Amino acid sequence: MTATLNPPVHPLQPFDVLDTCHQQVMITLQKLRELIEHIDANGVDGQAQAWARDIFLFFMNTAREHHLDEERHIFPAMLNSGDASLMEAAMRLQQDHGWIEEDWLELAPQIESIAAGYNWFNLEQLRLAVPVFQALYQDHIVLEESLAYPQAKARIAAWDLQGMGREMASRRRQKSSLAA
Repeated sequence: MTATLNPPVHPLQPFDVLDTCHQQVMITLQKLRELIEHIDANGVDGQAQAWARDIFLFFMNTAREHHLDEERHIFPAMLNSGDASLMEAAMRLQQDHGWIEEDWLELAPQIESIAAGYNWFNLEQLRLAVPVFQALYQDHIVLEESLAYPQAKARIAAWDLQGMGREMASRRRQKSSLAA
């Protein structure tokens, strides 16, 4: 009898991927706040550049893919529910995605400049804009985790869930291969 050295690997379920991304969003939002404090104390040094690069790449790529996952798989389940309150919540979450993107597009050039080591950003503007971005994102995540995800889970059939996972993984693989 042979022993297996490695336990079997089970692929992440789609909602696990979505939940994990929310955890990453919260960590990255905290890192964004810490970046401003760090720059205020130390200027744009190597640490600030590394943090800014990580933050920039996360919100340019991972966060956008996450929103696309929700737009394709979570919100349709709510919009097609026939429940007026769920449909309204889904429309609010879609609108939030637009506001989050708009806020990010204001922040992105400044974060990108920090990542590149430039000093043409406006620290005072970042101090004002980052808390707005954080609050919007945090409120959005609370609504998704308390209402959208549980309701979508209840409405998405097992075979649809498998298709959801395949589509999410396939899109990420395609994006990775294009970046390489």
